[in-house]
Amino acid sequence: MLTPESLAQIDREVAKYPADQKRSAVMSALRIAQVEKGWLSSDTIKFVAEYLGIAPMAAHEVATFYNMYDRAPVGKYKITVCTNLPCALSGGVDAGEYLQKKLGIHFNETTADGKFTLKEGECMGACGYAPVLLVNNHTMCNHMTPDAIDRKLAELN
Repeated sequence: MLTPESLAQIDREVAKYPADQKRSAVMSALRIAQVEKGWLSSDTIKFVAEYLGIAPMAAHEVATFYNMYDRAPVGKYKITVCTNLPCALSGGVDAGEYLQKKLGIHFNETTADGKFTLKEGECMGACGYAPVLLVNNHTMCNHMTPDAIDRKLAELN
């Protein structure tokens, strides 16, 4: 289900915890699986749970609680726009609207070419740099004015 490289990464995460606390690595293990697969299917979640020796429902609860996990396929670039109050007041809503218009999609949609998925996100802890975007759960972009958004989209194309 996962490559030997991904399993080795999970093993490194598991090793950070006491032997009887493998469950503590579930978030990292799901992240590693998602990076490899692009999203988390029920089968992938079940595999991760069994690999860690925990109930599949325990891993499913984590995968459905946190918005960093994708339970359906997403585009090559998943762009998450922070629209919590501080970002909203500092241009987050405008950034979201600009992206929707620019990409021709709404939140929770993917462009026809499969390149971009647009998501609305919760606080990313960078209120002083608003508005912020997160690309593929790993790259935070701040002060995202329309010009900055255009530059980021050009960079991703």
